[in-house]
Amino acid sequence: MRVGRVIAPKDLPARVDALLGALDALGIKTEQPQSDDKDARLAAHTAGFLGFLEAAWDDWSALPEHGPEVWPNTFPYWSGRPEERARPDCPADAIVARAGWYLGDLSVPMGPKTWLSIRQSCNTAVAAADAVRGGATGVYSLCRPSGHHARADRATGFCYVNNTAVAAERLRSTFPRVAILDVDAHHGDGTQQIFYSRSDVLTISIHADPKNYYPFYTGYVEEGGYGAGEGFNVNLPLAHGSGGSAMMSAVETACRRIQEFKADAVVVALGFDAHARDPIGVLKLEAPDFGDIGARVRALSLPTLVVQEGGYAIDVLGDCLAAFLRGLDAR
Repeated sequence: MRVGRVIAPKDLPARVDALLGALDALGIKTEQPQSDDKDARLAAHTAGFLGFLEAAWDDWSALPEHGPEVWPNTFPYWSGRPEERARPDCPADAIVARAGWYLGDLSVPMGPKTWLSIRQSCNTAVAAADAVRGGATGVYSLCRPSGHHARADRATGFCYVNNTAVAAERLRSTFPRVAILDVDAHHGDGTQQIFYSRSDVLTISIHADPKNYYPFYTGYVEEGGYGAGEGFNVNLPLAHGSGGSAMMSAVETACRRIQEFKADAVVVALGFDAHARDPIGVLKLEAPDFGDIGARVRALSLPTLVVQEGGYAIDVLGDCLAAFLRGLDAR
């Protein structure tokens, strides 16, 4: 649903084909996750929310009259409090009620294969994190659907399970201090929420100014963390129309903060919807700019896990990924 109209989706399977093509052209061998780790998901999300995602389609299909996708028609008000990790589980049993509680907007419909995709996308990030824990210095996880808008107990913005947060939690079992650098047209609001009261995970998001852009309600400079996490959340919003120069200035600021934090590992939540040709983007990066971002991340000299987030201009995705990976790996 966009501006009051049901439109064709932007997050298409062809995105994966384009990204795989770039990896193949670079001679990078791809692997698939070999296990399903439920505990990894539970480290970032509530059991009630994950149970809803797993059962949603079956419960929806059991309704005497139901549409072709799970879509909420009610959105309960909740005055979120930063001192609470998540809301309580949905008090109602009806699938219509639970859909409104756990699906935060109309960009997260669910069909018969949605849970399979969610699970495998997250498992990809977990497997990548385990590779970094095992000594790999740089790993890329091709995740679809994306995850950085997913909160501990709510799916929004094409995102159901927060792959970036799950991966960071997995790395925390090996590395004492983990930094997340989110570079995407949209603020990583779900990632911010999950770690907002934490001092062991530094969250930094570089994104388009949310005053007139999704997710609208978060992503502002004054959001610095809560309690023990105060000072460990950093938002660096960019003016709409910003290009590579403004992006790199923000990336430099972010990397200095990561160095001050004395991070032991870094997770890059990488979105290509900052590209000038993205159909829902408002920034003006070109493919070579992502190479510059990769090179600056490489200069941190930290174990690095890259999690794929947004990017919907399918014809440029391969070029963006290739540029970033070349920057990340100077060989």
